[in-house]
Amino acid sequence: MSIDVSCTVPVGPAEAWRYLAAPGALRRLSPPFMSLRPVHEASSLRDGEAVLEPRTALPGPLAARFGPRWVARHDPQGFVDGERFVDRCVSEPYATATGWVHVHTVTAGPSAATMLGDRVEARVPEPMLARVFAYRYRQMAADLDTIAQFGSAAAPATKPLTVAVTGASGLIGTAVTALLGVAGHRVIRLARPGGGLNAGRDDAGRDGAGSHDGAGNHDDDNAVDPARAHRSERVWDPAAPAPDLLDGVDVLVHLAGASIAGRFTGSHLRKVRDSRIDPTRRLAELVAARDGSTAMVCASAVGFYGADRGGEPLSESAANGTGSLAAIVADWERACEPARQAGARVVNVRTGLVLSAAGGMLPPLAAITRTGLGGRLGSGRQWMSWISLDDLTDIYLRAIVDPALAGVVNGTAPEPVTNEDFTRELGAVLHRPTVVPVPGWAPGLLLGSRGADELALADQRVLPHALTELDHHFRYPRLREALEHELGAESLPTAL
Repeated sequence: MSIDVSCTVPVGPAEAWRYLAAPGALRRLSPPFMSLRPVHEASSLRDGEAVLEPRTALPGPLAARFGPRWVARHDPQGFVDGERFVDRCVSEPYATATGWVHVHTVTAGPSAATMLGDRVEARVPEPMLARVFAYRYRQMAADLDTIAQFGSAAAPATKPLTVAVTGASGLIGTAVTALLGVAGHRVIRLARPGGGLNAGRDDAGRDGAGSHDGAGNHDDDNAVDPARAHRSERVWDPAAPAPDLLDGVDVLVHLAGASIAGRFTGSHLRKVRDSRIDPTRRLAELVAARDGSTAMVCASAVGFYGADRGGEPLSESAANGTGSLAAIVADWERACEPARQAGARVVNVRTGLVLSAAGGMLPPLAAITRTGLGGRLGSGRQWMSWISLDDLTDIYLRAIVDPALAGVVNGTAPEPVTNEDFTRELGAVLHRPTVVPVPGWAPGLLLGSRGADELALADQRVLPHALTELDHHFRYPRLREALEHELGAESLPTAL
């Protein structure tokens, strides 16, 4: 069984090849709806080796590896610089079961465009492969468009940036660092003491992607390449960061924070608060000490607006709401004040409900919907301020490189939807009915009544006014297209 497909993208061959060879390309091009997750990227397209492992995308302890790793080795005999590379699966049981050989080609197309070619010889169903390449082609074309707009360090007029990232191994952090890599910037991962990126990893969006305030996280198991650890990591002690932690850093991206998921007890909320306020303030003080040479981009959450704002349009100037999360988020943003007062550029990204098939709330919702038991939550009239992971990643990239972006930015799509509309669109993408409503009291069994009100049943119609004022381009302004991309329901394009 084989598939031989191609797609024309509107960039030159050299730029397309540079993207494919850049650190982060494998992670950018790995479909989130497939169970194989990259844990090691090949160091070379000529003769490197990439490693992926099967993992669930479910939250908490369910997000576990469930099988042997897939090892793809690049074949030097098939390599032609700038034109072709080949990878073969060499790990069992996959090598024997599939006989996987993948030939990638990059050739000049019409009007300075590039034809990307992919031929796979493998015992894998062709429809599955078609879904993969439909995702890859669209992802690469959209990434290249984003990079061309404001993210490239390859352009002669653009200075490559050094970007330090906390929470680099979480859902959002993995996507942001990968996009920075393919854009040509240098990433320094700030890891907690005692194990590099394999310990204390968190991302203010991993589990919060499943909540309405985007303020939680979840550990992720993306291993750092040992050969690069000495130059791509620094040890970050949240309680006492080293004075030289940000030496040589142009932009600090702060994503770390304890998971918001759980019953809203006093101890749980203290943990959420303590993981955010003081560590953020200490980092802001380090940024302040750098006299404006380092900018700060800090995660925040739409939980700032409170849990029950109904149909009120909420721009960045809307007032702080009430409730436990609203108070935590407001203090979280104020913790950046030392950097702001010192004249540093500071951006607070108030993240909405992040949609990704790789983690957060979408995988369990999709799993329930596939059984035919999906339905609206409660009345279904509550507003959900969502954003695709790729659009949120673009917002972070722009916040990193664009000096015009400062202050609070709502990290949400321009078209929020009600829970009822969200449920209907998810069912349509998955071709399943959504007629079984979930009682409004059900989330309280897991989150407690306060947690249910502030997370699962939150009613917030948040609009990205600051971004639309800058004519920011969203890849997926409408929910249907975002769900199709994340869940592998796109058609295979021949040109983009």
